[in-house]
Amino acid sequence: MATVGLIGSGHIGGTVARLAVNAGYDVVLSNSRGPETLTDLVDELGPQASAGTVEAAARAGDLVVVTIPLKSYRSVPAEPLAGKVVIDTNNYYPQRDGQIPELDEGSVTSSELLQRHLPQSHVVKAFNNIFFKHLLTLARPGDAADRSALPIAGDDPEAKATVTDFLDRIGYDTVDAGTLADSWRFQPDTPAYGVIYSADPARGEQESPAGAGVLRAALADAG
Repeated sequence: MATVGLIGSGHIGGTVARLAVNAGYDVVLSNSRGPETLTDLVDELGPQASAGTVEAAARAGDLVVVTIPLKSYRSVPAEPLAGKVVIDTNNYYPQRDGQIPELDEGSVTSSELLQRHLPQSHVVKAFNNIFFKHLLTLARPGDAADRSALPIAGDDPEAKATVTDFLDRIGYDTVDAGTLADSWRFQPDTPAYGVIYSADPARGEQESPAGAGVLRAALADAG
């Protein structure tokens, strides 16, 4: 079983780590504040989890999840990620990240920015369109009738196959939404962002399964 490295261990990172451990993966967690701040989470996840520096997590991971604010994407170390599949969970929130003209103009997607920064890695967009609490509670075995699907986007077919296998192991079907340039279809303010996994979109707390058909329709509705 592969090791999953996490660059960022907040709500989404911690949840992905939990699902990965439950599926039998080893995980190496990291954040910008140092491994000593992750002791409680590591203890909670058990012996399959450890904490290290961002560089250590990048080197240890056979598959690496980048889950940090978009404004910090240039801090991701490129050299230890060369040749690896990198899952990008980032979204562009101008109120947090500041204005990024290329994204405001729609000439590039946030995942394309990360791919430019990591030219020797294989970036796949995933996990960005679902509330972290729903990500945990909607995970299902492969034969479950109410299994949900998550969208992915990427430019490398083998990398997308790797991520599809990972998602399957942690409890989700996958819908391929296209290339990184197509990943806008499930970014904020699109029909596939968040609400399809909510029983009551106005409140958002209660989860509701969304299968591949529901997700494909939402992606198509993006335009």
